[in-house]
Amino acid sequence: MKFGLLCQEKDVDSDKMFLNRFNPHFTKIDKELEKGFSSSVPLMEDIGRHSLLGHGKRLRPLLFVLSSRICGYDGEDVYSLSTIFEYFHSASLLHDDVIDNAETRRNKPSARSLWGNSAAVLTGDYLSSKATAVALSANNINFLRMIIDTGGRMSEGQFLELVHTNDWNMRKDQYMEIIISKTAELMSAACACGGIISNAREDDIQRLKNFGLNLGIAFQLVDDLLDYSASEEELGKPAGKDLKEGKATLPLIYALSEMKEDDVRRLENLSLNPKADEEDYQKLLMSVKNSGAITKVREEARDYVNKASEFLNAFPSSAYKEDLISLNEYMPSRNY
Repeated sequence: MKFGLLCQEKDVDSDKMFLNRFNPHFTKIDKELEKGFSSSVPLMEDIGRHSLLGHGKRLRPLLFVLSSRICGYDGEDVYSLSTIFEYFHSASLLHDDVIDNAETRRNKPSARSLWGNSAAVLTGDYLSSKATAVALSANNINFLRMIIDTGGRMSEGQFLELVHTNDWNMRKDQYMEIIISKTAELMSAACACGGIISNAREDDIQRLKNFGLNLGIAFQLVDDLLDYSASEEELGKPAGKDLKEGKATLPLIYALSEMKEDDVRRLENLSLNPKADEEDYQKLLMSVKNSGAITKVREEARDYVNKASEFLNAFPSSAYKEDLISLNEYMPSRNY
């Protein structure tokens, strides 16, 4: 085994060892997902289970559970309510893979590659409706409003990303708007809803919302840099996928600002060539790696993690607070 591959496997193992501390929560979340998901249409149930159950990190449901517990909520329905955030997340991935023509997801074939785009889109719609149905069971209008508003923001973020496909002049502020809408808003809502379901004070709900937003930004920044620095085995999807799909994420935005005009023109030509040579993509990936952009983005992720942690200062000490702090601090160093 090559040394580099051995190091990558150790990095992934260290990630898994860290997340293992939350296994009691993950087990209960998975149990509720298994119990709660069903459809009268057998094929839709097959697609939903393929997409929903298995290798997901369950970070969003976990954030909801920990945020509700830090506010003193001890309701037995906390794990069933947490599934809302995995339903929404899985629905967004189904739609995302259709838009991107993705062949793999979470180290297995994507739903669209197995059953087609139409079936994947309809299953995504069904999962979104499941999320709303579970949210209704909370019998809390503020909780429901947060869920519905977040779903709208996620759709807007996906649409903005579509508009900026192959836009190699995209600005950082445009990129940030996309990742906040697509990713950070759902994590923010998971944390805020933990406060809402607990009948927490409004200022505590806002603190949790801001905590989740900054953690979510850090999460996506790292996700985007891993596309340039991690292996396909680690990511569960092809490395360099964003570049091939015409997505100008922050590592590329920074690298482009340092590239020569000829390199930028080559990138533009690649995006217009459906039969582009893999070697050309690898050269561009290497240019981004060598530009210092990866380090710069990881440092920015740490800044958002530090900002997120400040919003937890007002909460009293507890095991749940420590769990949220450690989960937040894990974000900039994760490897998959």
